[in-house]
Amino acid sequence: MRVLIVENTAITHHGQVGVALHERAALVDILRPFRDEALPLRPMADALVVFGGEQSALDDESHPYLPQLADLMAAYAAEDRPVLGICLGSQLLARAFGAENRLGQTQEFGWCEVALTGAGQADPVTGALPGRFPIFQWHSDTFTLPPGAVHLAGSDVAPVQAFRIGRATYGTQFHFEANRAVVADWTRTFPALTERLRPGWADQHPEEALTRGTTADALGLTLARNWVSLI
Repeated sequence: MRVLIVENTAITHHGQVGVALHERAALVDILRPFRDEALPLRPMADALVVFGGEQSALDDESHPYLPQLADLMAAYAAEDRPVLGICLGSQLLARAFGAENRLGQTQEFGWCEVALTGAGQADPVTGALPGRFPIFQWHSDTFTLPPGAVHLAGSDVAPVQAFRIGRATYGTQFHFEANRAVVADWTRTFPALTERLRPGWADQHPEEALTRGTTADALGLTLARNWVSLI
């Protein structure tokens, strides 16, 4: 299988998604349109993954490639080629399918609790998870459920945390790819920012990594493997 990964920021970790892809010997192509690398005009790979970034899904002026990326995600979905959007990727996927992007309204940071909906409990990707689970979050934007999408998970802060369109197009607001190594690197790389988002994070992080982070690692890899199995 060949998978196109789109990165939207200079520090992008593939984390558990990368593990699951390499387990299946996937051939991975990486594009960084924020560095002016051109996006394809039509689907070329067997599947598409779009990771997060510091920009919003509506920052077309500073990141003019965003509308084309949203259209590319919709084009993959239309051809029944699996799509995975994480954080900004989910926000762009929601935009592509007619949802409302809501900026700066829902800040979550750290390992936060998410709950599956009834549909999420029956879904082939999310259904293997417990009804409530900890998973890593880093966002302040959110979106409404796209028309016709299946609502898979939510939280008290952001009611739409995961959704599915069609057979194999998934968006997750939460960072299930972010294993403990990824979170540790983010904490080292952005100490002032993470401390501002959650005062005391540097001191709290090691203990949370051993408890909630350990659980989240296992669940994130399960999600990644389940999605890759759809390709």
